[in-house]
Amino acid sequence: MFRLDTDPTLLLESEERRQLREVLRELLKETCGPEEVRKQAAGPRGHDRLLWERLAGEIGVQALAVPEEFGGAGYTFAELAVALEETGRVLCPAPLLPTVVLAGHTLLRSGDRQACQRWLPGIADGSLTATVAGFPQAAHVTAERGAGGWVLRGEADFVLDGEGADLILVAAEAPDGTRLFACEPDHGAGTRTRTRSRTGTVTRIGTGIGTGTGTGTGPGVGSRTCERVARRVLDPTRRQALVRFRGAPAEPVGEAGQAAAIMAAVLDAGRVALAAEHVGGSAHALDAVLAYVRHRTQFGRPIGSFQVVKHRLADLLVDLEGARSASAYATACLAGGRAELPVAASSAAVSCSGAYRLATAEYVQLHGGIGFTWEHPAHLYVRRARADEALFGTADDHRLRLAGLLGLTGRTNGASRTDCASRTD
Repeated sequence: MFRLDTDPTLLLESEERRQLREVLRELLKETCGPEEVRKQAAGPRGHDRLLWERLAGEIGVQALAVPEEFGGAGYTFAELAVALEETGRVLCPAPLLPTVVLAGHTLLRSGDRQACQRWLPGIADGSLTATVAGFPQAAHVTAERGAGGWVLRGEADFVLDGEGADLILVAAEAPDGTRLFACEPDHGAGTRTRTRSRTGTVTRIGTGIGTGTGTGTGPGVGSRTCERVARRVLDPTRRQALVRFRGAPAEPVGEAGQAAAIMAAVLDAGRVALAAEHVGGSAHALDAVLAYVRHRTQFGRPIGSFQVVKHRLADLLVDLEGARSASAYATACLAGGRAELPVAASSAAVSCSGAYRLATAEYVQLHGGIGFTWEHPAHLYVRRARADEALFGTADDHRLRLAGLLGLTGRTNGASRTDCASRTD
């Protein structure tokens, strides 16, 4: 049984974090308004590369939770959570979640110093984007030793930022069990082509040296070893892709037998990160609704003065504050490496996803007819909330997990239905 307690001061926002929040909010207000977000999400990369570089160069967001020995700022996840909350508030499409949280934590948890020294500095300075494949959605990827080293075969679906990531950390079945491998799809690529298919955009990476007649411009382009197909998903601000490996070169990360523990820890980090984003999105929805009901008049008075509207806003505020507390506690557990992190992460997932669902529903309904239009940004928040509900397990999955962790059932493993995340095709 876990004892859920912590130093209350760890839940408070320090002066440094308050200043970080102010600087981030000002930058994102300038660069991530509703129209800018739509343009970024519709672009070829799915986010604004200039903004990504500004986040790294001007504020150092990507480096916050990376140790100094690997080129980072040496802070904790508590500082990174501030950035996640603020980017979630504006639906910033930048791939912080897959790059900094999922891939970054995978490298750190692996204990592989060589891998950390090779890739974490690029993550920290914004020159490298990364993601993971094979978790949370199950993949069918095998690893085998080829003449020149390890190669991957198979496919992983609904990979976050899978179409454009520079580095993919893959959970694959090797002869000695499940292991983690690092694959750089563009490394040494002879050609990179993007075409349109019925199911989405297809990006093909040609690698290898051979005698075949490839389609690239360089000499000796061999067979294509990595194909990435952009999936059509509910949330356009969080891209996902199908990644097919056809003998793609890869390097092992960590030791054999570590993969299960690493993946479990990384998924909990992802849940805590997602909870922070949801708090930010819920806070935006409440602020937007409050501003609207103060000025929208009906029967000669602001609609916010009607008791039924007040009750709905009060319920939303209570849910938001509960979510904020759950997120802060989970963040403190992750930042401090506390044993109760699994309980805190699943509790935050339940609380924050529920608050976000309610907030986005009220965002639409209390705006009346305009809230249902494509031009209004409310539907973007509805899409994010609904898609995220299944990203690292649904609320019901986490309730079952909590029951097992707290000794109420025999189940202690992670969420079980994560392979249904946010797909629409």
